[in-house]
Amino acid sequence: MSSDPRSVLSRPAPPPDATVRYGGHPDQIADVRLPGGTGPVRPLIVVVHGGFWRAEYDRTHTGPLAADLAGRGYPVAQLEYRRTGQPDGGWPTTLDDVAAGIDALPRLVAELGVADGGPPILLGHSAGGHLALWYAARTATELRGVVALAPVADLAEAYRLDLDGGAVADLLGGGPDEVPDRYALADPSAPALPVPGSPCVIIHGLADVQVPVGISRRYVDSLAGRGAEITLVELPDVEHFGLIDPASAAWPEVTAGLLTLH
Repeated sequence: MSSDPRSVLSRPAPPPDATVRYGGHPDQIADVRLPGGTGPVRPLIVVVHGGFWRAEYDRTHTGPLAADLAGRGYPVAQLEYRRTGQPDGGWPTTLDDVAAGIDALPRLVAELGVADGGPPILLGHSAGGHLALWYAARTATELRGVVALAPVADLAEAYRLDLDGGAVADLLGGGPDEVPDRYALADPSAPALPVPGSPCVIIHGLADVQVPVGISRRYVDSLAGRGAEITLVELPDVEHFGLIDPASAAWPEVTAGLLTLH
């Protein structure tokens, strides 16, 4: 294993078993990995990748974790969506794509012959964690739960901290004072947005410099005070990328978090 934690971003993985399309745009697709083994039927995991919503990062870097989860008996769909830096990415298409994709994937995966494991689990990392938590708060669709890994769970705070050099402004088209209505609709920490209606497990490394753990702490405290079923797991000496690396010491904490949801 490389000593560079970012090596997981370019690590090869076995090809998916299928690629399904939830819309007409080239990025409205998801790679599907079918469950291995003959164990119990497990829920679909929809993986929402991170990369600060930018076009330079796509679903392929979640291949190693998706292959690992499929080997554990889960059907897995790696969701793709339009991202900033593309002519048609950003507000509102990035969020619209994620909502449309998650809505469609249980049916699309079932059409591949996968046994019905009930409502899906969302697994989102970084910006993908933001999108998973946002979806869970804005939808009436039944979910088994969300596991959010180092999520950008407070867009207004992420804008103030200038995470990844203006990533939030690129997504929403400005800051909270310029486009407040967009923050009210897109920010999981916005008071106007309902709390997620399904259980949420937030996992965050204390050595994370890309997304400070304080964002998750404030989000969990706020939502717990509003009645959400939410848990925060803090991991000492874990940085941002170990959470999506199945070869890392942090990965068993991620799989344990998934098991608490079914």
